[in-house]
Amino acid sequence: MKVWILRHGEAQPHARRDAERELTTHGREQVLHSAARLIGQPLDCILVSPYVRAQQTAELVRKALGFTSELITVPWLTPESEPRDAVSKLADSGNVLLVSHQPFVGELISLLLHGHLRQPQPMQTASLVELEGEWPLAGSMTLLSAYHP
Repeated sequence: MKVWILRHGEAQPHARRDAERELTTHGREQVLHSAARLIGQPLDCILVSPYVRAQQTAELVRKALGFTSELITVPWLTPESEPRDAVSKLADSGNVLLVSHQPFVGELISLLLHGHLRQPQPMQTASLVELEGEWPLAGSMTLLSAYHP
């Protein structure tokens, strides 16, 4: 099983609510650079945070890849989500792309690689990490690549 974790692209600094912040032009360009690294990968589904900037990021990736399946919006991919809860939800996802936010993505990667949250993975906007393992269990996955546009 492969898990790709993509942090959303650069977003506007302010909006009425954090969840409503949109991608900047630069953020869209960042996302397209990261999406190019996913071309030809065996992607089964894209799970995405309900926040606007993550939705925009996932839609850009979906279009860039010609991925025909719909995006799957899940409430457990927000910045404040609990990585341990997310791991339990990944078992039936197949090869999956997660589109989410810091600090969640850094902590989730740490949990999948090391089995704990004490070494969060640095993730800039539009950073993409590729993990592989038999199952998405804490401490059971291997880091294959990390891309920071």
